[in-house]
Amino acid sequence: MRRAVCVLLIALSAPAWGQGVHPITGRHYAGVMGAAGADWLVRPEREAEEHPDAALDAIGIAKGSTAADIGAGVGYMTWRMAERVGPTGKVYANDIQQKMLDLLQKNMQQRKLTNVETVLGTYDDPKLPANTMDLVLLVDVYHEFSEPQKMLRHIRDSMKPDGRMVLLEYRAEDPAVPIRPEHKMTVEQAKSEVEPEGFRLDRVLETLPRQHILIFRKN
Repeated sequence: MRRAVCVLLIALSAPAWGQGVHPITGRHYAGVMGAAGADWLVRPEREAEEHPDAALDAIGIAKGSTAADIGAGVGYMTWRMAERVGPTGKVYANDIQQKMLDLLQKNMQQRKLTNVETVLGTYDDPKLPANTMDLVLLVDVYHEFSEPQKMLRHIRDSMKPDGRMVLLEYRAEDPAVPIRPEHKMTVEQAKSEVEPEGFRLDRVLETLPRQHILIFRKN
């Protein structure tokens, strides 16, 4: 367990893609993990630490729906989402690093999943199609955005009127969560930053061992 915590802390100290401070909360942006951290994204301890399947079960993903995995990395959550939406649904896997998306595509091919489309975004625009998403999922990603306000506006544009945006973020309220402070968020921080961009916080689920599940809807 001690080794897992050390690996976690080291991995989350990767250099920032961009740096800055949020104008509303004063929160420092954490920056993006590089492709060198791909192995950490699929570490064996992750299931015990994050309970990814339980998280998706709690969120609820309908068969035939269209979803986006923002900051998808190598596809750790993407393949789970793709299985849940089924062959009549679709998952857009977004990342700002082509190397990550290349690894993700290989992972999807190995799992014989054909309902995933990769999307190379930028630091301020995920490049998702407008008015398309039933669900946009961001797992330990939002706090890394260097242009969170612009990203949120583009994400909102990609969502259907009844769509949901869901953030999973490590609990900053809990000092026992072994993550660097810049990689944690409080519920109040997320609410204060996200709601001004045309969202409302609909539900907060605290069923995971370390992370908030924050469900937002469009205003």
